[in-house]
Amino acid sequence: QVQLVESGGGLVQAGGSLRLSCASSLRTFSNYGMGWFRQAPGKERMFVASITWSGRNTDYVDSVKGRFTISRDNAKETVTLQMNSLEPEDTAVYYCAAVFSDRDSPHWYRREEWHYWGQGTQVTVSS
Repeated sequence: QVQLVESGGGLVQAGGSLRLSCASSLRTFSNYGMGWFRQAPGKERMFVASITWSGRNTDYVDSVKGRFTISRDNAKETVTLQMNSLEPEDTAVYYCAAVFSDRDSPHWYRREEWHYWGQGTQVTVSS
């Protein structure tokens, strides 16, 4: 059974930083593009960031560009989202996701494109 387990969420003041991690039990981690989505209360789950299997290419939603960085370690089978300059609008449950793909273009924006999901971790940014 594939598991994606997020960690690193919490409560932080505006302007602060958090680092989310996702540990995977995917059979061959490097066969998957990885990403992060988030869901704020009363809203749909939305794309935040993605990274291709190689780690060479990344993509971000406009609202986090320049503040968030996605990275991966294929040897450790983990993906990380470094979040800086956090804003109250970043408050949400953050989900790690995996898509089986050897494509080196990181454009998977729709939920339906992703194959596996974690349970989510809460990020709360206070003003």
